[in-house]
Amino acid sequence: TYGGMAGRDMAALAVGLDEATEFTYLHSRISQVEYLGNKLIELGIPVQKPIGGHAVFIDALQFLPAVAREEYPAQTLANEIYKEAGIRTVEIGTLLADRDPETRENRYPRLELVRLAIPRRTYTNNHMDYIAAAVKNVYDRRDEIQKGYHITWESEILRHFTVQLK
Repeated sequence: TYGGMAGRDMAALAVGLDEATEFTYLHSRISQVEYLGNKLIELGIPVQKPIGGHAVFIDALQFLPAVAREEYPAQTLANEIYKEAGIRTVEIGTLLADRDPETRENRYPRLELVRLAIPRRTYTNNHMDYIAAAVKNVYDRRDEIQKGYHITWESEILRHFTVQLK
């Protein structure tokens, strides 16, 4: 069977898998991520080093030191970037780490990160400049961001996908 996937979609997937093994594509993608990471570093944004091959990770604890761990600094930063410029990011921190299944206490990972992932064959370096400028705008007003969020509802497992915050 096709597993429920349309033939056209399977063909597109096959092309994508093939292209992702080509050196020129990989070089282009990794270079673009490096371009964004270096741009953020030039602007003084605290990012994880070395820069990754598919994403740049912003250190939310350094970016928003006034936001308490209990108020989800990485989620707060992700929301601020979205409000600033409509840029979708993802929190890689306490919300994603979820709760301890027995104690139901938050698990606090060592790092609170915001991932800026770069989709394949979609954006130009002008887009990377826009992202960098938007992140810098948030960074310039970081002292105004004193509070984060509190959970008003969460699912028993995988809260990261459906959590409701205030």
